[in-house]
Amino acid sequence: MDAAEVVVVGGGPAGSTAAHRLASRGHDVLVLEEHGRIGLPVQCAGLVSQRVLDLAGASSFVRTSVRGASVFGPSLGSVSFKADAPRAFVIDRGALDVHLADRAARAGARYRTGVRFDGIVRTENGRTVLGVTDVDGGTGEVAARLVVGADGVSSAVARAFRLRRPVEILPAFEAEYPRSPGDVEQVEVYLGRRFAPGLFGWWIPDGAGGARVGIAADADGTSARVYFDRLLDYLAGRFGSRLASPTAYLVSGIPIGSVPKTHGAGVVLVGDAAAQVKPLSGGGIFTGMRCAEILAEVADDALRRGDVSESTLAEYDRRWRAELGEEFRRALYLRRLFTRLSDPELDAVVAALAGAELSATIVAFGDIDFPTHVARQLLRRSPSLVRLLPKALGAWWSSNAYRAPDVDAGPRRK
Repeated sequence: MDAAEVVVVGGGPAGSTAAHRLASRGHDVLVLEEHGRIGLPVQCAGLVSQRVLDLAGASSFVRTSVRGASVFGPSLGSVSFKADAPRAFVIDRGALDVHLADRAARAGARYRTGVRFDGIVRTENGRTVLGVTDVDGGTGEVAARLVVGADGVSSAVARAFRLRRPVEILPAFEAEYPRSPGDVEQVEVYLGRRFAPGLFGWWIPDGAGGARVGIAADADGTSARVYFDRLLDYLAGRFGSRLASPTAYLVSGIPIGSVPKTHGAGVVLVGDAAAQVKPLSGGGIFTGMRCAEILAEVADDALRRGDVSESTLAEYDRRWRAELGEEFRRALYLRRLFTRLSDPELDAVVAALAGAELSATIVAFGDIDFPTHVARQLLRRSPSLVRLLPKALGAWWSSNAYRAPDVDAGPRRK
């Protein structure tokens, strides 16, 4: 039976960041990755902030930078902004995963690929014994003092340890195209029920003359591929021809909401497994990596004291929520209000942003990791925008209230 002080299930950015930080502190860390190769299949669109490069300690995986965005309403009216300097970076997501795994391995973490976590077998001598299956179908056991669930939106660790799941999972569908017209320094975002009810569609330049095109939408019974095809049809009309055959497809799920607890006795969740994802964009690389750093600090102390009880590991929950929880709460509130807007109302919001000439505010305050900062500034500077939105939203953003009020999911307008 294999054994380690810490077993990390999942070799993505959050899992490898936790593994690196704990191995660097002298702990015996084993990472179990169910896929045969780190970084495959690719799991997201790969648009990140400078904070991710700083956390990774490298930029070799960056393909290009972007300086702005164009946001299209349901009727395809748009508002655009562009900064003087890069505001985000398009990365090779697989290369990021490999870099982070290499860094963790150099710090002493061990990796086993092609190994799937199956569940808890038993507990003995203060350790949890996990059942695993390798790529050839062979079964085995791995013992750990602490289990880190970094295994994504469908986390088997969360299920095994009876930790509740996110309240909503949005299906996403994306394709990579080797050639695509468009502004190589800007991303494009598409709003509305036609393309992506519940979130948005995107066009992201890849730095090599191509683009990543995708959508994430509510799981309302309509396939994400249907919405994706509608976006492709629009782009064909706009560009004058259909995009060339894609080189790759990505099908995934995005957790939106909140997990009541991201810890238990001898277990912690991080990244998508913990729903540490920005509700307004669905992005989770920065938030997952930052929470992994917090996790490592708390786990290091707990392991050294020989106490990985639920009460001790609750410090991890407290600390990451203190740093990021309010941004998540505000963003979730804002998203839920926006999903109630009809397509004509979304068109009116886009027109108000364009007509009010608020691009300077967007450039000054825009931050893909903390999008509610710019939302508050826009509402303060545009009374017409406040009038278009629900009264609860205007009252909240115009006040000095720090916490977002509770709001149920509510009805969505057609």
